[in-house]
Amino acid sequence: MIVVTGATGHVGGELVRRLAAAGEPVRAMTRRPAEARLPQGVQTVYGDAEDPASLEAAFTGASGAFLMSAQGVGTAPGPTHDLALAEAAARAGLRRVVKLSVLDAGAGSDVIARWHATAETAVTDPSRTWSWTLLRPGRFMSNALQWAGRLRAGDEVSMPFADRPAASIDPADLAEIAARALTTDEHAGATHELSGPQSLTPVEELSILADVLDRDLHARPLPPEVARAGMERYGFPPEVVDAIMQRTLDSDRGADVLPAAAKLLGRPARTFAEWAQAHAEAFGG
Repeated sequence: MIVVTGATGHVGGELVRRLAAAGEPVRAMTRRPAEARLPQGVQTVYGDAEDPASLEAAFTGASGAFLMSAQGVGTAPGPTHDLALAEAAARAGLRRVVKLSVLDAGAGSDVIARWHATAETAVTDPSRTWSWTLLRPGRFMSNALQWAGRLRAGDEVSMPFADRPAASIDPADLAEIAARALTTDEHAGATHELSGPQSLTPVEELSILADVLDRDLHARPLPPEVARAGMERYGFPPEVVDAIMQRTLDSDRGADVLPAAAKLLGRPARTFAEWAQAHAEAFGG
């Protein structure tokens, strides 16, 4: 049995579907199991990182797990959700664990790097008896789904950092790599830094989406100070806002196309156009 945490998320949902299609027993963990729309045969269970009893029930009897957390950086003294998931998995005696992390989690000294380094250490600690794999992607292509509401209502999207390029990756490619790591020993002890096959700005992604949807779409770039104010209004801690702004404006990390995904997949990673075609319906296409 393989437990997939974040089973209704962009990566987790793709992973559940892939494992189920391959005939692997899957237990999909989510805080809202009644709302989950997952393939027939998948065991859907309630699990919340702040509810230890739910984690014990979710991991009992499993042999492997995909671990991820949506807990916001800086919302607690540390990544308490990641630590709780790792401890529950350890108590269950799992043999394989795949951790979804972020690019550069093992480097740097800002609050984002420290947070994710602590989360990774909970999985890679030598006292663990499992074989582990770390996946460190940059930006997801599915981030573009945040435009969906605006594009169902009109043709213009307001976007911060509109000209900042990134080599976004399709969550389906991440799921395929995670599935292999969970069902074979080929990735034991490996850390994979992953990107998609193209470095594109959000404006360029919107242009590709316009071609796919056959619509005339427009970007309205927002200045950095508006992006900062938006994060502050949303409740991001000041240290986190500073780190995001520095990473975005003063660094081009994440813009390079990395070779690992294509090598691990045995084929080219999917392009943004391919992702957009597969998700056109979300934008009203």
